[in-house]
Amino acid sequence: MTQARSMTLKQLQHFVAIAESGSFRKAAERLNTSQPSLTVQISTLEEILDLILFERSRSGVVLTAAGRELLQRARQVLEESAGFMERAAWLAGSYSGTFRLGVTPTLGPYLLPRVLPTLHSRYEALRLFVRENDPAQLERGLLASDYDLILSTQPIRGGELEVYPLFREPIKLCLPLDHRLARKPIINREDLFGEEVLTMEEHHLYHRQIAELCASIGAKTRRDYEGTSLDTLRQMVVMGMGIAFLPSLYIASEIREHDPLRVESVRGISVQRHHALAWRRRSPSRGLFQDLARAINELVAEHFADNIVSL
Repeated sequence: MTQARSMTLKQLQHFVAIAESGSFRKAAERLNTSQPSLTVQISTLEEILDLILFERSRSGVVLTAAGRELLQRARQVLEESAGFMERAAWLAGSYSGTFRLGVTPTLGPYLLPRVLPTLHSRYEALRLFVRENDPAQLERGLLASDYDLILSTQPIRGGELEVYPLFREPIKLCLPLDHRLARKPIINREDLFGEEVLTMEEHHLYHRQIAELCASIGAKTRRDYEGTSLDTLRQMVVMGMGIAFLPSLYIASEIREHDPLRVESVRGISVQRHHALAWRRRSPSRGLFQDLARAINELVAEHFADNIVSL
């Protein structure tokens, strides 16, 4: 009697890679294997299942109806397998593996250098591959499994996501020293009525936050000069092109006492950015991500106590 063969996790990994890549060649490059080896694995899997998973053509491959129905199940099996291994690592007292972390460009460069070295010392076998993107792209990428977790600005609304609030970050006014308000002992929100405020390009969430603030105090955003980054905004303020609101962590990281700027809180304005760590609810690594969120909160409170509001 012939013993029935069982499918392997490797075959499922290859199946998912081909489905996501749309071709055997691209999947082979992604998996760092040969195309003939990949073809053998899929042929064997189709034989075991007694199903055709892909329709092949010169332009690539597409899933059959059966393949489409099994794809999500295959992903779930692989996630559960990864979760089993990560849980075992947790029980053994160590975390390992590489995770894709998405961060916003207005937070990541000024926060991560202070927290990543300590995280690395705590979790020596843990690797974080960091990539910057705007909050909307980060959320979409997390839902599409392009990221394992994201460090982003609230609101994060995805119903399939677990969101761990971290801290609130005040926003402060930045003035050139020759501005009419630069020597005023206390700057009130009424002082900014009619002022032109520099901000980032419109597609940034930070632009929308500052535009809403300006509308509430009767100020105007300058549309003829928009920064591509927080550094660009700072340089434009230094050159006397206007005033700007900048996040506290950026100020603490990049602005020095000798810079020709005045940084000030405005009486009557209490605007804060709310930051959070988020991951997919079904992620097998959610226990690790919760630990990382708690560790980040501790490190932020330690390094930036004067610049953030703890939750």
